[in-house]
Amino acid sequence: LPLFAAANLRPGAEQKVVFITARVHPGETPSSFVCQGIIDFLVSHHPIAKVLRDHLVFKIAPMLNPDGVYLGNYRCSLLGFDLNRHWANPSPWAHPTLHGVKELIINMYNNPKINLEFYIDIHAHSTMMNGFMYGNIFEDEERFQRQAVFPKLLCQNAEDFSYSSTSFNRDAVKAGTGRRFLGGLLNDTSYCYTLEVSFYSYILGGAASAVPYTEEAYMKLGRNVARTFLDYYRLNSLVEGPLAPTPKTR
Repeated sequence: LPLFAAANLRPGAEQKVVFITARVHPGETPSSFVCQGIIDFLVSHHPIAKVLRDHLVFKIAPMLNPDGVYLGNYRCSLLGFDLNRHWANPSPWAHPTLHGVKELIINMYNNPKINLEFYIDIHAHSTMMNGFMYGNIFEDEERFQRQAVFPKLLCQNAEDFSYSSTSFNRDAVKAGTGRRFLGGLLNDTSYCYTLEVSFYSYILGGAASAVPYTEEAYMKLGRNVARTFLDYYRLNSLVEGPLAPTPKTR
């Protein structure tokens, strides 16, 4: 779902791209509601959404495993593959959605007029609560620290997002995931994350009891993910000047 505006279509202008994918595991239905919240916000008339469309290009693949979803599978595709372990060498026949998305991402990476700045793959988690992220580990300490900025900002915007549950790893079992593979492929100005959200509930800071997630709560998390890009790029001076005060999405 590309969203273009005049500011990022000027001749010769560099396009800053945010790439979002979801539902690679068909049983993780909350990921679709989070992705829906992101899309609904980005195409809305909200002032923040307009600023984001003016400065960034969003590309969204909301369902990476459509045949698995259709069949009601939990993790696998029609052919029985866990697609999130085949990013390193996806087959155009056995893993066509991964093959197509990876080809698109590599083409953008090789285009000097495009800077692929974020890749976020949305999942749902069956044992942990709240929303949280997985990131990568890098030998470059500065790059590692910069990677923590987006989830810290998201924690400020979304009351159900937990930075304390966010972790950075390079487990061997995760080597074939989108986050791990693209984190190793893209340059040090790109940030790759897995966004996880609980299947069942979240705990607010200081609260003793859990709050059950609803479809609306998942979509609200998606809206807050989208809003956080403005905070990130304001911090990094892409978006200049004050924005008129607007009500918080949450």
